[in-house]
Amino acid sequence: MSSINIRNAGIEDSGLILRYITELARYEKAESEVKACEETIKSSLFGPGTVTRALICEYDNEPIGFAVYFFNYSTWLAKQGLYLEDLYITPEYRGYGGGKALLRHLARIALDTNCGRFEWSVLDWNKPAIDFYDGLGAKPQNEWIGYRLTGKALLDLAQ
Repeated sequence: MSSINIRNAGIEDSGLILRYITELARYEKAESEVKACEETIKSSLFGPGTVTRALICEYDNEPIGFAVYFFNYSTWLAKQGLYLEDLYITPEYRGYGGGKALLRHLARIALDTNCGRFEWSVLDWNKPAIDFYDGLGAKPQNEWIGYRLTGKALLDLAQ
């Protein structure tokens, strides 16, 4: 009988995580935007003071995907929340239950740490992911518009 296992990622998984990040970026048509390398993953996910965590999803003891998350804060709830930055399952293992297992594991972490909510974002064109999340009972938050500062705009504002 085949089984899915979720485990905490370790520094030795940095190369695997980079591979999944690159595959996800390729799927999202943004591979050229990946600036991460194995060393930056080691320091940012596993270095001192990091607030980011990673999970590895395995099927029959073989890695098939990952999730990266961190805790944020809701002033309205006066509680921390869990934010899922990325979730990825390799295409050949989609439909085996790995994505749902990762989300279930993260939901348990959110409850165990008294989080007021569990959130993530999805690209508006990613219908398979949207359908999957809808099927879990997740609700889109259409009233909020995400903003981002990067590169020169970030530098300009900081000066």
